[in-house]
Amino acid sequence: MELGIYSFAEVGTDPTTSQHLGWHERIQHLMEEIELADQVGLDVFAVGEHHRPDYAVSSPAVILGAAAQRTKHIKLSSAVTVLSSDDPVRVFQAFSTVDLLSSGRAEIMAGRGSFIESFPLFGYDLNLYDELFAEKLDLLIKLNEQEKVNWKGKHRPSIQNLGVYPRPFQKNLPIWIAIGGTPESIARAAKLGLPMALAIIGGAPDRFAPHVKYYKDLFHQAGHNPNTLQVGINSHTFIADTSQKAADTFFPAYAQTMSRIGRERGWPSMSKEQFDWLRSPEGSLLVGSPEQVIEKILYEHELFGHTRFLAQMTVGPMPHSEVMKSIELFGTKVAPEVKKALASKAQPVTSKQEQ
Repeated sequence: MELGIYSFAEVGTDPTTSQHLGWHERIQHLMEEIELADQVGLDVFAVGEHHRPDYAVSSPAVILGAAAQRTKHIKLSSAVTVLSSDDPVRVFQAFSTVDLLSSGRAEIMAGRGSFIESFPLFGYDLNLYDELFAEKLDLLIKLNEQEKVNWKGKHRPSIQNLGVYPRPFQKNLPIWIAIGGTPESIARAAKLGLPMALAIIGGAPDRFAPHVKYYKDLFHQAGHNPNTLQVGINSHTFIADTSQKAADTFFPAYAQTMSRIGRERGWPSMSKEQFDWLRSPEGSLLVGSPEQVIEKILYEHELFGHTRFLAQMTVGPMPHSEVMKSIELFGTKVAPEVKKALASKAQPVTSKQEQ
């Protein structure tokens, strides 16, 4: 299983230190986080796209292009590219460029987005939320598969036998579909044979098991190669030397951010009691000591059999030194033990006679 990190590069006032974190400083911190993730051997770093004052990144490809020159091994992905309000040609060109800069480490995680600001900003009708995504995904896939494209759609000018350049370093860019759990989105990813990234940011992970089963069933029914099936789980995660230290560091910014977003969407504020339940063995938060996070990743693997796990370690502005420590523990303590445990489970059972 691949293990990595995704970040939205939050800005604002750290509720613990009262220090304001602006766009410039946050992006500098983000680059250091990506470098460290590469140095400690993590597999993936993904960066979100937002068009709000509380996030520093609106163009993941720009950040990932810079990261390509400061890293050696780690895969570089968006998380997500809001494809509904973007141009697939420009998305493909931008990530092909990242792929060339990184010698074949770029990926696209495409989604419809969890916020709506990009639609009025770029002149798109929010009522066409899903229709736009389906059409633009179709074009993005065609661009990825062939150099010259003939394509006709409803919401974008047609392309008649035109080449799109540059081409990526890899034969094809990996394209993941990020979903929040709607059956329609799951079915789309499965029928197209694309990897699915499922965000679990609340509730109990076991309630998402039917979603993953549904994806796998449809993937097989569509006749895709079972060896290409990939499922990613994305979750809020924070690691410290002790469980209490992790909780005390993570809770203030997490509660502040989730409560603010909750007010926008009609959810109740985040309470300490709710937080404590979410980081219990049954909850969705992976917040604790390395041993606790290892245990929960392995528990979720029993539920989902996923091939990738991405941790969002900053949910709101947090002390940079503590975030760096969490990344270090993830790469040096958690990831090796998770991979070791999964490798041992995958070993075939050998009888005494064979021994």
